[in-house]
Amino acid sequence: MKVEIWSDVVCPWCYIGKRRFEAALAGFAHRAAVGVVWRSFQLDPHAPLESTEPVNAVLAQKYGVSLQQAAAMSAQVSALAAEDGLEYHLDQAQRSNTFTAHRLIHFAATQGCQDALKERLLRAYFTEGAAVGDPATLVRLAAEVGLPTAEARAVVAGTAYAAEVRADEQRAQALGIRGVPFFVLDDTYAVSGAQPAAVFRQALEQAWTATHPLITLGQSPAAGLLCGEDGCAIPVAPEGAH
Repeated sequence: MKVEIWSDVVCPWCYIGKRRFEAALAGFAHRAAVGVVWRSFQLDPHAPLESTEPVNAVLAQKYGVSLQQAAAMSAQVSALAAEDGLEYHLDQAQRSNTFTAHRLIHFAATQGCQDALKERLLRAYFTEGAAVGDPATLVRLAAEVGLPTAEARAVVAGTAYAAEVRADEQRAQALGIRGVPFFVLDDTYAVSGAQPAAVFRQALEQAWTATHPLITLGQSPAAGLLCGEDGCAIPVAPEGAH
């Protein structure tokens, strides 16, 4: 089963949604057969490549509230994140352009550590206050999850995987995705938002059942020998049997 997740590394609900999905997947009987693919989505595509603007200041301007009110909003989100074991320090978060980070995530997919880099970028932004648009920071984080430093540096400095990021964004538009996180299971089932783990578990079960229908075998006379709410079936000996 393939699960594609559109998200951004500066999206607070995306990190919470990741944790809740992981909790659901951990209890899923067929989790070893589930492949997760991270898809690109930019919440703030016009963010400058180099920025040290605090996120609370950005929120205040965006929603037309005071810095104190923006800080209170961030505190509410941080409290919810803590319920899922995440430590947010949004007062330290810096507005960042994530296009290069998404390119690097695509590179990580070719190296078998896409999820590890996604997790590291999220933690860097929300917990450590790192500027995830900064080239040096991206190369450092890539190295920490085992990506070859020279290749990661080349990706960050160049334009590799830009087409893949744009393709993810275009597909998101085609699917009508307007917000993230957004989960698509086997191109058929979708879950929007950081839903409770129980919702993700139900989606996994339904998607699995749809592609792995139960086929009953053993259509013999003995197939009816079973017990249920009405009792147990009693076999009738064929006429003439001893």
